[in-house]
Amino acid sequence: MKKSLLLSLAVAFVASQTGMALAANPDTGPGCGLGKLAWGDFKNQKNIAPQVLMATTNGTFGSTTFGISSGTSGCTNDGQVWAEIKDTMFAGVNFDSLAQEMAQGEGEHLASLATLMGVPAEHHPEFFVMTQERYNSLVQAGEESPKAFVRSLNEAISGHPVLAKAVVTK
Repeated sequence: MKKSLLLSLAVAFVASQTGMALAANPDTGPGCGLGKLAWGDFKNQKNIAPQVLMATTNGTFGSTTFGISSGTSGCTNDGQVWAEIKDTMFAGVNFDSLAQEMAQGEGEHLASLATLMGVPAEHHPEFFVMTQERYNSLVQAGEESPKAFVRSLNEAISGHPVLAKAVVTK
């Protein structure tokens, strides 16, 4: 008698926890993207047909990836990945222009990179001079990879008497 009562209590506990977990999960199908927008009004979204249509539409158009990265199509992003690697991504895309502007000692791309790296605008001239003075080693690191380039820049900044104090760390 005690075993059956204990078993009944255990089953009731598990059932109540499962119900609470399902109630807290508002998932109505495969994530976000064009498929979610196109088939979002379909009745009974937990059925196979609407989920397959959403997933197929997203897979066909690649809209989930675009939606997540751009924060559109019902997708969201909090920018965490971008915030951590924004200077590396920028350097990778704009390395040729950055190399040219480092040789010249100024330029829009170089100013943008300085801002992304936390160099206050009033210290951009010191940043430009520093990159011009270290042009050869910075370009060599940049030819290795954008990550190596940014790492070399950070090392140069940390060794600079003015920039080391002025740069706002991430």
